Amino acid sequence: MPPILELRGITKAFPGVLANDHIDLTLNEGEILALLGENGAGKTTLMNILYGLYAPDEGQIIIRGQETTIHSPSDAIAQGIGMVHQHFMLVPPLTVTENVILGNEPVHSGLFIDRRKASRRIQEISTTYGLDVDPHARIRNLPVGVQQRVEIIKVLYRNADILILDEPTAVLTPQEVDDLFQVIRGLVERGKSVIFITHKLKEVLTLADRVMVLRLGRMVGTTHPAETDENALAALMVGHEVQLELDKAPAAPQDTVLDIRDLRVLDDRRGLAVDGLSLQVRAGEIVGVAGVQGNGQTELVEAVTGLRAVNDGRISIAGKDVSHASPRQITELGVAHVPEDRQRDGLVLDFAVADNLILNNYYLPPNARGIALQEKVIQENAVRRVAEFDIRTPDIDTPVANLSGGNQQKVIVAREFSRPIKLLIASQPTRGLDVGSVEYIHKRILAARDAGAAILLVSSELDEIVALSDRIAVMYKGRLTGLVDPDEVTRQQLGLLMAGYANDERASSADAPQPKEAP
Repeated sequence: MPPILELRGITKAFPGVLANDHIDLTLNEGEILALLGENGAGKTTLMNILYGLYAPDEGQIIIRGQETTIHSPSDAIAQGIGMVHQHFMLVPPLTVTENVILGNEPVHSGLFIDRRKASRRIQEISTTYGLDVDPHARIRNLPVGVQQRVEIIKVLYRNADILILDEPTAVLTPQEVDDLFQVIRGLVERGKSVIFITHKLKEVLTLADRVMVLRLGRMVGTTHPAETDENALAALMVGHEVQLELDKAPAAPQDTVLDIRDLRVLDDRRGLAVDGLSLQVRAGEIVGVAGVQGNGQTELVEAVTGLRAVNDGRISIAGKDVSHASPRQITELGVAHVPEDRQRDGLVLDFAVADNLILNNYYLPPNARGIALQEKVIQENAVRRVAEFDIRTPDIDTPVANLSGGNQQKVIVAREFSRPIKLLIASQPTRGLDVGSVEYIHKRILAARDAGAAILLVSSELDEIVALSDRIAVMYKGRLTGLVDPDEVTRQQLGLLMAGYANDERASSADAPQPKEAP
């Protein structure tokens, strides 16, 4: 049987970058193909060509044995191709049904949108593929994992047989990842074919039927999970061996830098997101915050960095009360912040890479003299940081919006790590990064700890929390359910704490640790 999809000799160049260099790819019917590669390898560009968002400079697209030209997403949809993008394309105030039918609204009597018919079809799709989504729910009320399912329903509603999933687990918790994998397997069992774009090696080995690896715009290898392992895939991705296990020395904590006492913070709907939380982070240690997304971690970080008002309680940094300080005042105390949402809180997308690298100190010497920016200094700084942090960009004047998500994250990390810091607040610091970049950033975080910085690490990646943290604080519904030693706690125990079972008999029966009093 011929492949359901073939790409032959696909080539695409942008100014200063050869994104895809004569790439060949095949996808078989009923197959999960993992497209693996580091940031800037060309994965998303290749899939954007297939989906009609870019036109190739050279090459052929063959679907079901027939060569075709795809000029737009409408052409791709007509060919049975659907794409779920890394950043969700949903309208939060609208319902699931309203989001799914946008641009393809069914009508009755020639005039009126037939929401009832659409809702019935969405319910049928949800039931058939085990997606468990309420057609009438509003997007803003849904967890991130369910929003991901809505994106999948959108492409199934348009009768897609070939599904492109671009970094679909980037914003999901471990539990949501497991659920998504069940959904993907269910899709394939019912005849769909899936291209799974990722840089996460464990996910590739768990889910894929076949793996194709891109590096610097070229296809450098094809293999099967049974024939490889994480180390071999990592080396194929980045072109050299990668140290996957952290070499971490014991912490030597000193004086308290971040002191949070009885903190209460409201969310955007005036509900209590952080409920009486107390926690200390000392110089020379990493405190990791674990928890299912939506349990107050975001509001906690925003309060500590001055981005959200404190309703009650006290936050002090290096002995100074900052409960009502501005972000600039907190930054000037030696606080670095890697935000959870890089595009909303970490970057000015229309600004050049060089300008984004000085957002936290553009008004200070040597970047400024009085009110005049020192362009030569700013440019020299950008050249150094781009090289040091391996930021893949055509040049330092490129708008940061034009970079891949992983390279946008590198710009933030380069900016925040390139000055003396007393406290690092890192929220999802490696989200969207490839294995080589993750290794580099983990080493930088450990180096900052060993140099005496206090680090509050918030991550939905349990592997990251366990590997980096000296202590793990678990949050559930705005409270600490546990403060545990990563060397003494099991994943099952962490999972129970994350689900709020610390004082429940279910946790006790599983020998879960009881929460300690926060210092």
